[in-house]
Amino acid sequence: MTGLPQSLVELARRYGVATEYEDWTGQRVRVADTTLIAVLDALGVQAGTEHHREAALAAHDRAYWARPLPPTIVTRAGTPSSFWVHVTHGDPARVWLRLEHGTTRTGLRQLENNRAPYDLDGLLIGEASFELPPDLPLGYHELHLQLGADEVSTAVIVTPASLAPPPRLDTGRSWGLAVQLYSVRSQKSWGIGDLTDMTDLAVWSAAEHGAGFLLVNPLHAAAPTAPMEPSPYLPTSRRFVNPIYLRPEAIPEYAYLRGRGRSRKARERVQTQADRSELIDRDAAWRAKRAALQAVYRVERSAGRELAYTAYRKREGRSLDDFAIWCALAEKHGNDWHNWPHELQHPANPEVAEFAAEHAAAVDFHRWLQWQLDDQLSAAQATALRVGMSLGLMHDLAVGVDPNGADAWALQDVLALGVTAGAPPDEFNQLGQDWSQPPWRPDQLGKHAYRPFRALVNAVLRHAGGVRIDHIIGLFRLWWIPKGAAPTEGTYVRYDHEAMIGVVALEAHRAGAVVVGEDLGTVEPWVRDYLSRRGLFGTSILWFEMDRDGPEDNRPRPAERWREYCLSAVTTHDLPPTAGYLAGEHVRLRERLGMLTRPAEEELAADRRQQAAWLDELRRVGLLGESPGEAPDVDEVVTALHRYLGRTPSRLLALSLADAVGDRRTQNQPGTTDEYPNWRVPLTGPDGRKRLVEDVFTDTRAAALADIMRAAVEPPM
Repeated sequence: MTGLPQSLVELARRYGVATEYEDWTGQRVRVADTTLIAVLDALGVQAGTEHHREAALAAHDRAYWARPLPPTIVTRAGTPSSFWVHVTHGDPARVWLRLEHGTTRTGLRQLENNRAPYDLDGLLIGEASFELPPDLPLGYHELHLQLGADEVSTAVIVTPASLAPPPRLDTGRSWGLAVQLYSVRSQKSWGIGDLTDMTDLAVWSAAEHGAGFLLVNPLHAAAPTAPMEPSPYLPTSRRFVNPIYLRPEAIPEYAYLRGRGRSRKARERVQTQADRSELIDRDAAWRAKRAALQAVYRVERSAGRELAYTAYRKREGRSLDDFAIWCALAEKHGNDWHNWPHELQHPANPEVAEFAAEHAAAVDFHRWLQWQLDDQLSAAQATALRVGMSLGLMHDLAVGVDPNGADAWALQDVLALGVTAGAPPDEFNQLGQDWSQPPWRPDQLGKHAYRPFRALVNAVLRHAGGVRIDHIIGLFRLWWIPKGAAPTEGTYVRYDHEAMIGVVALEAHRAGAVVVGEDLGTVEPWVRDYLSRRGLFGTSILWFEMDRDGPEDNRPRPAERWREYCLSAVTTHDLPPTAGYLAGEHVRLRERLGMLTRPAEEELAADRRQQAAWLDELRRVGLLGESPGEAPDVDEVVTALHRYLGRTPSRLLALSLADAVGDRRTQNQPGTTDEYPNWRVPLTGPDGRKRLVEDVFTDTRAAALADIMRAAVEPPM
């Protein structure tokens, strides 16, 4: 039916690679055999010839029967499940569980399994099935199998059936300020927004306007070398944090720093430069801040602080060491590990350990920076909760990492090489997207008991009451693009979503946090229902909430029909702020960049029709007055749109800080890098002048919109 060799179709099926898919227009698209061969190659499977495919299929069978236990077993609490074991045909299978807290469970019930034995090199291998009882506690356990005198084990992950909202979300609804932190600095910053600024914004929004959370852009680490990558969605590491967000003066040892006057003058210089620059200069900010941080690092720590640092290093373990070593190597050899001397290209090589020993101070400096970030993030979350936030900080988890960066180096054994992750064409990005990020290998995640993914989710929730997972659909299936191919020439690769979502739910349960999945774009219909059943929130952006079928085709979806378990907002960082959107900037910008697939006049006409439909909807519900013959005031429309959010049943509502102060320029244009200054645009008001944190606190527009959000979520008296 597909026109592809049957052996290639079968091989793709076994490895979760789609041979066809439905595009955003509803058309079925057949995947090219060259794409399938390249994607399978990235999974370690040769499929270029019929001989290779037959050998790969046979190897897949052998690998299954040679494995005594599944690589990882994932189940839900309260539900019985089964697993298989492989033993020499006729031998008994003795299994037991060692639970996470140390106790042992025996007596697992054997189930009927009539599968015929398999001839593995002359040895018959039989398969038996056992039941995992429904009363297992949540957590990470070990299943053991006795094979004669030997013993093998595998991981058993018991996840919540459904993630309940944390008790702190007591009113049922909450609103939060959505902030691109780098874009908004204060009078005491170092040329860029930092964690102290983030804390102050949380305090203002909570204490003055009843906000329950502050949603912040990904704070993931960038390479410590110039030019610093501006995109928070293309980090060198998702496991660690960018030290550019540190406030040096907030480090306890700063009080004992000699020459604080020099540090103050350095801060003043970089602030003056930021005042004069049209765009954010991360390199200048980091250069000045790094020198100050190195001076603080050299200050002798108290005995108690030294104990705290030791405890932090012990908790973070090998992951922290690998990251710090990569940073030191990047400063010496450049931030693309593929170009390093061959012996330094894998963290397990002895030459890497030798380098770390020879450059111990440089490595330790980068470990110390992460400790300071952990301290300041901990203080920020504690302050947010103390001033009345129900959730506190809501961090953002990016889809992937820089292929040349720290995580790609440290985790190269569980990442797919030869492909990049992205997205197929959709209504807004009609040429597709290539994010240039190496995706997880689903097979290797299972073999590693999902530990790298578990550590990542645990880290992002350590100091948070919530997490927004960018492109959460990537935990179900991800668009893989062979290197050198266009985004349109990719295909989907499936992941074990039961395991991926289960790990997220388990870590969030333990952290007492909310999980928001960014589920925009091309989504299989059943996925949103699945996420809802598992207790994860979705995302709704007002401009995308349109009825696509039925008598009201392509009309605004009435507020009462929006999802309840959802984070709803008027706009997002991939669109202009609402004032700019109303002016059609999202169309004009893509026209200037050559990103439209139809004439700009058609795009603008379609945009005007959509906006007119929304204005009609606002008038229908009484949020916008009649204005025959003249366009309504922009501020009036912005206010009405945010009031409309309050009419929805959505449990979480977000107000963009850019909307709050009347900014017009988008932070990011998907599908571009340097064609537009993505992630380098400072926060400005409607007059184009930069706005500092202190300006936000006295901005009447910001206060008015924040109070509208507060009224939307507070229960009626």
